[in-house]
Amino acid sequence: MLKMKAPPPVADINVTPMVDVMLVMLIIFMVITPMLSHGVSVDLVPTRNPINMANAEKDDAIVVAVTRDGKIFLGTTPIPVDQLAPRVKDMLANRIDKMTYVKADRRSTYRRVVEVVDNLRSAGVDQLGLMTELYDPHKQMQQM
Repeated sequence: MLKMKAPPPVADINVTPMVDVMLVMLIIFMVITPMLSHGVSVDLVPTRNPINMANAEKDDAIVVAVTRDGKIFLGTTPIPVDQLAPRVKDMLANRIDKMTYVKADRRSTYRRVVEVVDNLRSAGVDQLGLMTELYDPHKQMQQM
């Protein structure tokens, strides 16, 4: 009677399960990442006593951003300053809460921010929230 010999052990690593897991994680991150960003990213002005504006993170919040180079965004859409008031007025037409949030880059010009605020006031905005971030001296030292 002949005895069958077992094949020699394989020393190669099976990478197929690892690749499968990595592809699933990649797809999950690709789907979730766009959902995490709210509007245009700007470097907010640091203050020592910021007021928490949790409502600015809601999906229906009206957020106007002023970037470092003076561009204005309504949500994520770039908009000329002369069209800001009519667009915001249309958005506020059927709302009880007339709150609008402005987030301006710390390096944007004061003139441009005042121009945006004036346009929002002419559009009928009752309450205006100026978004800032908490002052962190350690972060300030790292940026220098």
